[in-house]
Amino acid sequence: MTELFTLAWAVEGTGTGSGFTAFIPLILMFAIFYFLLIRPQQKKQKHHRTMLANLRRGDNVVTQGGIHGKITGLTDTIATVEIAPGVRVRVGRGAISGINMPQQPAPAPPPAPKEKGKEEK
Repeated sequence: MTELFTLAWAVEGTGTGSGFTAFIPLILMFAIFYFLLIRPQQKKQKHHRTMLANLRRGDNVVTQGGIHGKITGLTDTIATVEIAPGVRVRVGRGAISGINMPQQPAPAPPPAPKEKGKEEK
């Protein structure tokens, strides 16, 4: 009988501690997921909503399908995009994925250095 009592006491004594300590790994995993996945996605969505709210006629845009064009008309839900002279497409405002910045011409490369020993005549 004492063996049975000793075995029952040993099993009971190896408890996992308090209930809170069992949840610490779960809380840490949620915190990691929040800072690595959820928070950056929310920032990206907020930036996209702001960009869509600030669209104006004349902006060069890219649609989610990869079509580049210039906005010629806007309503609350639809944007008319001119993709070629005289070719206009109506797309949902949410289908615009970004605004193209006008490209600046590349600066001219500096002149090549003259070689020593060779002089121009």
